[in-house]
Amino acid sequence: MNAITETNFKFNKQKSYYKGKVRDVYNINDQVLAMIVSDRISAFDVVLPKGIPYKGQVLNQIAAKFLKATEDIVPNWVLAVPDPMVTVGILCETFKVEMVIRGYLSGHAWREYKAGKRLLCGVPMPEGMKENDKFPTPIITPTTKASVGHDEDISKEEILKQGIVSEEDYEALEKYTRAVFQRGTEIAEKMGLILVDTKYEFGKKDGIIYLIDEIHTPDSSRYFYKEGYDERQKNGVAQKQLSKEFVREWLMENGFQGKEGQIIPEMTDQIILRISERYIELYEMIVGEKFVKADISNVLARVEKNINTFLEK
Repeated sequence: MNAITETNFKFNKQKSYYKGKVRDVYNINDQVLAMIVSDRISAFDVVLPKGIPYKGQVLNQIAAKFLKATEDIVPNWVLAVPDPMVTVGILCETFKVEMVIRGYLSGHAWREYKAGKRLLCGVPMPEGMKENDKFPTPIITPTTKASVGHDEDISKEEILKQGIVSEEDYEALEKYTRAVFQRGTEIAEKMGLILVDTKYEFGKKDGIIYLIDEIHTPDSSRYFYKEGYDERQKNGVAQKQLSKEFVREWLMENGFQGKEGQIIPEMTDQIILRISERYIELYEMIVGEKFVKADISNVLARVEKNINTFLEK
């Protein structure tokens, strides 16, 4: 199906290579990063055995659009998008916290709330809320990057106490997080969507804070459909989501939730095509433009050539 699931390039002046769940990141001369958004797909912290054609292009191009749309708020790491699946940017020293911001009581926040907790990462949550209710103002619930296993919730107080981020930098991260989330909320609203929650990563180079990695994609953000939101809340009906939740649902229907001993269901060509079409639909809903499929007849050669052309400039 011509999906990129592995890359093994050797670029001129390449210093190192990092393989994440979805992204392959090449360090070029300790100055720039070439980030390839592969077609790998993960759910329940497991990378599934087959890739999804165009998924990498969808995620990379959504992130590129939103980084461009927020560059007046905070500088970002992007130098170029030399290929539909690739972003090349400034190599920064990454802050060891992810800035999670939540406009609504959903997902992890709701699970904590349902368990009786009214404090999340040191932030109070009002009494009397239902799942997917809107917070009076968005709350920031940072996580610290765990070297092994899941990221851990952490409070602002603990971040400062442990010296993970300086107070001055942390104040800037909070300010940027709120402003970028507000912009994302306004853009989503124009598309008939609600940006429910998301996460941002930041880095620093030469004393300047940069927004890094990717933003506002369905892999890092949760969206609801605006139409019918109030009615669904009033009637206690689940919200209609725009995220990769449909992949998790398919896995669960087939008896897989990432638990030990469970077997990933067979990913037939039909299933792969269906997931690919859904990602393209996500792109068109979030960006409000028709998705233009890149030529994937020899996708690895195309990606390598486009990165090399940029690096040779």
